[in-house]
Amino acid sequence: MESYRLPFIILLIAASITPSHSSAAPATPCRSNCGSLQIRYPFGTSYGCGSPRFEPYVTCNSNQLVLTTHTGSYPITAISYKDSTVTVTPSAMSTCNSMQQSPNLGLDWASPFQLGPSIFLLLSCTPPTSSLTIKGSPVCDPSSAHLCATIYTCPAVVNLGLPLFPPTNTCCVYSPANFNSKGELDLREMKCKGYTSIASLEDSPTDPSRWVYGVTLKYTNGGFDDYYMNNKCNTCEDSGGICGYSPPTKSFLCICNNGFNTTTDCYNNYNPVQDYEDALGSSTSLSTWKIWLGLWVGLIFCIAA
Repeated sequence: MESYRLPFIILLIAASITPSHSSAAPATPCRSNCGSLQIRYPFGTSYGCGSPRFEPYVTCNSNQLVLTTHTGSYPITAISYKDSTVTVTPSAMSTCNSMQQSPNLGLDWASPFQLGPSIFLLLSCTPPTSSLTIKGSPVCDPSSAHLCATIYTCPAVVNLGLPLFPPTNTCCVYSPANFNSKGELDLREMKCKGYTSIASLEDSPTDPSRWVYGVTLKYTNGGFDDYYMNNKCNTCEDSGGICGYSPPTKSFLCICNNGFNTTTDCYNNYNPVQDYEDALGSSTSLSTWKIWLGLWVGLIFCIAA
């Protein structure tokens, strides 16, 4: 054997015993759920999924859908696709079982979200709250003052520096709730230590332990919200696909579970490559098989020559 062939043979042998790895796709696959929440358009679980208008604000982290704004990140605990609402439960928001001082709550003006039909209660405010105004207008709704008396029966009020069964003139039913020019519920400006938001009274207006706490937000459809694109998304989801978009043009994609993306739907969307790989094994084993075959063919050729 000529000496010039020896280094090449050694290189082939070394490469053949080096483990091979298939490169993973950079994007996380789109999913139809995040934890217990069903995910449909306009929401998505990662970049390229759902509507591009929602992607900077709503993500799925460790099976928890999260809304992120300039004031923090808030778990999304409920979605109503019929009413176009989501419910978030800020960890620093007070409930009957846990009351605490709260930072400001805010939304980004550029986001597709706005305040929904929640009932906001401002807690442990400088009395009397009847004098609380914003730009000269009173903000407290006296017709709902009974809600203040009800939540002040919760023993957790002591965590806000209040006595048990405190006077209700330190509480305000903020209605209709609104955010300031920064897009925030500014508790310091209103001289209140905390807040709670009631998503539902659960037919128990006098039992705050049974209320559903959370901030309900309305949302508007995203970048595909014209009639034509919404119909395409409905057809895509009906065919078992997930609506998404193609960066950087953000054009509509229907993401099918066989690995193919289309601009229409997943009906009769056949993937012959996937079937071929399934017959031989996974894509990783297929790539490894090709590498080994090529290396040994090259080695046999060199020895034979």
